[in-house]
Amino acid sequence: MTMLPLFMTFLLGAVVCLLLLSLSRFVGPRRPTLVKVLPFECGMEQINKPGAQVPVKFSVVAMLFIIFDIEVAFLYPWAVVFRQLGLPGLVAVLAFLIILAVGFLYAWQRGALEWD
Repeated sequence: MTMLPLFMTFLLGAVVCLLLLSLSRFVGPRRPTLVKVLPFECGMEQINKPGAQVPVKFSVVAMLFIIFDIEVAFLYPWAVVFRQLGLPGLVAVLAFLIILAVGFLYAWQRGALEWD
């Protein structure tokens, strides 16, 4: 019985989502022109064709950014409860930061941060 409100919330959310999607599809105007269907790239003429291969370097930099961004997301809750954790909490976060620093130095040494 306690799951009923949660189920009703998800059901209502799904109904509203489907209703809005169907309304935009059936009620909204559809007037595609050549300019509207062209890929848009920052208001400038297109540099590469759509579907062109992107160098792996972009993916590596993106993954490194995500990894170190998640590091900050893990450090914020630790900083909030820093005083309650005491010395064991400090040791744990230092171990976490050392592991991340070693990974960062490895990526730097391998040239993952070079932008050629």
